[in-house]
Amino acid sequence: DVQLQASGGGLAQAGESLRVSCVGSGFNFGEAAVGWFRHGPGKEREGVACISGGGSVAYYTDSVKGRFTVSRDNFQNTAYLQMNNLSPEDTAVYYCAADPQRISSLLCERGPSGLRFWGQGTLVTVSS
Repeated sequence: DVQLQASGGGLAQAGESLRVSCVGSGFNFGEAAVGWFRHGPGKEREGVACISGGGSVAYYTDSVKGRFTVSRDNFQNTAYLQMNNLSPEDTAVYYCAADPQRISSLLCERGPSGLRFWGQGTLVTVSS
């Protein structure tokens, strides 16, 4: 079975940093684009950052460019989202997702093509 396990959320103050991780199993992790999505209070879900299977191509939504970095370690079947200079606007449940068929930008724009490629969320709360 496909599993995507996110961890690392928590509480931060504005300007601080957090890193969330996502471990994938049950599919060929290294050949799948992996992405981070978030769902904040009163907001629609949005694709935050997505990375290609090989790690050479990354896509970011405008609001996090220059602050967030997505990366992956295919030997560990793990993807990361380093979040720097956090603001209260970044408060959300962060989800990881994967897709063996979609490129990173399409994954971020549309989400994964299969529901089984969604992971559970991890809460990030940023106080002012």
